[in-house]
Amino acid sequence: MDLESVKRYLEKGSGLLEDDDKNRSAIDGIPNRFFERFIMQGLHVDLVEPGRVICSMKVPPRLLNAGNFLHGGATATLVDLVGSAVIFTVGAPQTGVSVEINVSYLDAAYVNVGITALSVLLFYLY
Repeated sequence: MDLESVKRYLEKGSGLLEDDDKNRSAIDGIPNRFFERFIMQGLHVDLVEPGRVICSMKVPPRLLNAGNFLHGGATATLVDLVGSAVIFTVGAPQTGVSVEINVSYLDAAYVNVGITALSVLLFYLY
């Protein structure tokens, strides 16, 4: 694929054909914060206490990659969202913006496998 096709692919959803705008109306119609709900649907909060949140879920088919295991982007999004949520447990009015996220992928998680996310607040400046 040439560079312009890659650009169209990212901007329009496929970009394989010059006049390929079939996804544009669907993409424009996606509600705000759609991806948070898309990723977190089925997430269960197992524990919430000041400075600590534990969540779990079974990997749903919608979050699988081409290799049929949990997509790395979905994992990183879960880390970001659950990691940010712990800030609210100490009374913060908002979470801010993630500046850096480091995810180490130790093994694949396949469909219907249970995963757990633990978020611990190390410090908070009031």
